[in-house]
Amino acid sequence: MNNINTNRTHIVAIAPYNIFPAKMGGQKGIACFYAAFSKCVDVTLVSVKSNANPVDFSGTFMPVMPNAKHRYFNPFGVFSFLKIIRKQQASHLVLEHPYLGWLGFLLKKITGVKLIIHSHNIESLRFKSTGKWWWKMLWLYEKWTHRQADINFFITDEDQQFAIKHFKLNPSKCHTITYGFDFGKAPSIEEKSIAKTALQKKHNILSTNKILLFNGTLDYAPNLNALKNILYDINPILLQASNFNYTIIICGKGLPADLNELKAFSDKHIVYAGFVDDISLYFKGSDIFINPVVEGGGIKTKLVEALGNNMSCISTVEGAIGVPEKITGGKLTIVSNTNWTEFSNAIMACRSITDPIDENFFKHFYWNNIAEKAASIINSGN
Repeated sequence: MNNINTNRTHIVAIAPYNIFPAKMGGQKGIACFYAAFSKCVDVTLVSVKSNANPVDFSGTFMPVMPNAKHRYFNPFGVFSFLKIIRKQQASHLVLEHPYLGWLGFLLKKITGVKLIIHSHNIESLRFKSTGKWWWKMLWLYEKWTHRQADINFFITDEDQQFAIKHFKLNPSKCHTITYGFDFGKAPSIEEKSIAKTALQKKHNILSTNKILLFNGTLDYAPNLNALKNILYDINPILLQASNFNYTIIICGKGLPADLNELKAFSDKHIVYAGFVDDISLYFKGSDIFINPVVEGGGIKTKLVEALGNNMSCISTVEGAIGVPEKITGGKLTIVSNTNWTEFSNAIMACRSITDPIDENFFKHFYWNNIAEKAASIINSGN
């Protein structure tokens, strides 16, 4: 993309939760976006006091918000943000998620800034899928918030089209700003070979075994249910295959008490690695990423990272939302939701897929390109 003139553009963004250090997919989605975005436009990012100092962020970071729950409903916070907006002479205000929509509405009315809602899911539908009774109230508030915005950023085309239709939004104010990663090409064959050897040694995996990986925060219901799909639906089918040698590695913190017996699956080709400090080692060293997620909405950040590491990936339709199959170079196989026989067969069939990921995948999901697109939209006045 062309270089962007940022002389007249200063963004104040509000992310009212811990971002740094960025360990989870949602945290990475904000931290990495603003690391790239701050190189395109002037950014003041406001967040809670418990954040660590960001490492790769060329804008201004202000961890000044309290960590208490009342920060979402504190009317006195308006005055603090008025000072920040006026001091920075900001032209745009970005809200991460719709929860502070009321605050954005007031600040827009008082200061005249243009309001941007940066959506990471259709939040109300995400909570509906996890059984929250109050999802309809959030739906109405979320709809109202997006209708107040001058610009709406959605993380997938599917979310954007849904919101245009059901929230009655002006399509010209809606854009897809996807999740990404911060490298512009896949790891080399040598890097992947070294990582695989390291995993084999670390977890006592036979060199003849294909390494299957599942990664996710396990106290989040959609990920926990996906894990149960692996343990009780997919793995029993794989165990019956006489010519498929494999080990499934499960990474992620927050394993609930009712699955503490996960270690008992060790004789069934399951390794529970728990939370790992360097997840990139697992993305580089594993052969196949499995994504049996059937709820939760939004883009599955772990799938994007797996494909970016040139892994073969098997996903449900729900789990692959936001990832265009045509730019994955055959590395992504999508199967129907809850058809675990089809899913298991796809795992075994993808052993021969060795083609590299399509270059267009990196163009689409590279953070620098994503940030430049967002800055271009803002600077064009759309």
